[in-house]
Amino acid sequence: MTLTRPSLSQAAHQFLDRQQRGSRLLIGGAWVEAGGGEPIATLDPATGETLALIGRAGLTDVDAAVAAARTALPGWSATVPVERARILWAIADILDKHIDELAELETLDQGKPLFVGRWAEIPGAVNQFRFFAGQAMTIEGNTIESSINYQPAGKQVTSWTRREPVGVVAAIVPWNSPLVLTAMKLAPAIAAGCTVVLKPAEDTSLTAIRLAELMQEAGLPAGVLNLVTGLGSETGAALAAHGDVDKVAFTGSTATGRAILDAAKGNLKRVTLELGGKSPVIVMPDANLDLAIPGVANAIFFNGGQVCVAGSRLYAHRSIHDQLVEGVAAYAKGLKLGHGLDQTTQMGPLVNAGQAAKVAAYVSDAASAGAQVITGGERSGPANTFVAPAVVTGVTPDMAIVREEIFGPVLVAQAFDDVDEVIAAANDSDYGLAASIWTEGLSNAHRIANAMKAGTVWINCHSMYDASLPIGGVKQSGWGRDSGRLAMDNYLDWKTVCAVF
Repeated sequence: MTLTRPSLSQAAHQFLDRQQRGSRLLIGGAWVEAGGGEPIATLDPATGETLALIGRAGLTDVDAAVAAARTALPGWSATVPVERARILWAIADILDKHIDELAELETLDQGKPLFVGRWAEIPGAVNQFRFFAGQAMTIEGNTIESSINYQPAGKQVTSWTRREPVGVVAAIVPWNSPLVLTAMKLAPAIAAGCTVVLKPAEDTSLTAIRLAELMQEAGLPAGVLNLVTGLGSETGAALAAHGDVDKVAFTGSTATGRAILDAAKGNLKRVTLELGGKSPVIVMPDANLDLAIPGVANAIFFNGGQVCVAGSRLYAHRSIHDQLVEGVAAYAKGLKLGHGLDQTTQMGPLVNAGQAAKVAAYVSDAASAGAQVITGGERSGPANTFVAPAVVTGVTPDMAIVREEIFGPVLVAQAFDDVDEVIAAANDSDYGLAASIWTEGLSNAHRIANAMKAGTVWINCHSMYDASLPIGGVKQSGWGRDSGRLAMDNYLDWKTVCAVF
């Protein structure tokens, strides 16, 4: 595959030029040089070219960022809700004005097709700030009619609860959908009155840096947001273990989630985790295949399968299994792979060569174990980061390709005969992030949706999100919920007040 990167806009060029002139961190409202060692090169995953340098934050940098967040906390938490809402809305407005630049930077850094960022993920990030601007105005406690009856004569007991910000938050986000996942952490935390230290993924830090610049322009006070870039094993680990961090909000792999839990034990900080998935897609015999075939394909091939809720396990009723698999395989073969900035590209590269090698190995190992690769699984491109979308059949439930999160464009298909069988098979997983059901039958839709052990279930659709909808999983897919009103609970503590008057 020969590949040429399309030209960039002037705004994107200017941002990259700033990054080349210095690897900066945002600490206490000031942009400072990182002190943790040699800067990290961030690459265009499609071509392997160096885009820019990002700072490698060391322990001293992390301490300074946490201290800045702690210093800013009393003032920000005391800010009236309407002022927090005003600033969040201003952030949304300024992001909207820069939406084309942000989409371009996201594609350049992560590899996704430009239309995905421009029309889905960047607007999704903007809407997070708008939604939580409203939520900032809804924080409330309750009065409680207690049964305490030993108050002094002539006095009465009055009791109530208050919601208060949890404190300093470490937000650690992954590389697959960087800006929208960052917004899912920052918007509710800031709305709740918390201050934040943000650590983006080292592979995809560019839009986080640009976001921090724009949030400053929108009037966010110094120290409310602090940004430290660097390696997860260094910068991220230091934040997770830091004794003056009150909460970690993490999205990423289940293995890293376990490491964060271990690190958080020192001061028993609160933790929310949105982790891995192996989401089942169930297609009933009465499904509309004209909708189901592209729907199933997009559930796994969107963003190259680098989606935590990707529909990677297809369970198709035996009566329509072959027709469905043939249709999805044809869809996969028809996808145009290319640089994400190319307007005709339908699927870009994976984030780096290591991820591409891992994904391709799952396909080849399954084939060696007797599975049938209907299509895909081959690597290509200047940096060997493209993986052709794959459809695999003839698998058994114990195969790694069926049980483990691949995080790439690989669909495994299995046939089933009855509802009880498919419910058991779909729930036979360590993960429980999402599932989808394709059926025209109302009874089966409700029955299967209620039986799924998953945080989100879609019916006749997949990966449909909105800022109002909670996101999260059960089992080893995590704790807590991002997005929606429930996300505010991640960043607010309860206080009980009992008074005698």
